[in-house]
Amino acid sequence: MRRKNRRVDSGEWWDVLDADGMPTGETFLRGAPGWPAARFHLIVATRVFRNGGMVLLTQRAPAKEFGRGWEFPGGIALAGEASRIAASRELLEETGIPIPSEDLTLVGRFIETSALLDFYIAQAPSDPELHLQASEVMTAEWVTPAEVERRLDAGTMALPWSARLEALWSETKSMISTAR
Repeated sequence: MRRKNRRVDSGEWWDVLDADGMPTGETFLRGAPGWPAARFHLIVATRVFRNGGMVLLTQRAPAKEFGRGWEFPGGIALAGEASRIAASRELLEETGIPIPSEDLTLVGRFIETSALLDFYIAQAPSDPELHLQASEVMTAEWVTPAEVERRLDAGTMALPWSARLEALWSETKSMISTAR
């Protein structure tokens, strides 16, 4: 696995969304104080699988919030960016795996306090070479779905993934079973 460095841009703008995920017409600078009440920003993640049912987990860089926790590749949609486009971009940036946005299948949406998470699945090319973004990802592994569940039970998944997977895991497992 090769790593690539990417400068973190402190000028990252997000669309402000209502509870239905519709843009309000406002944008918000990441990290600025005063997030509007009852408003959301969009997070995306993708469960990439390859032949044989193995799925890709990434381990968060130590300096990040929930550092060293395991998760599915993803991140935040930027202002003006559609959900699928953001998921495809984040997957490419973090892992080097190029999957066109139209090849992503939405599993579902999970509602958090101030974020909406759109969770996708996608089949990887046969055995893609990973190019990890060092500022975001410290390592990655192809694991079985049972190993994802073991890590969840062991508390090694990044904390937000406990509730997300409780809500979306069953659906994503069945979608992958039918896609193979």
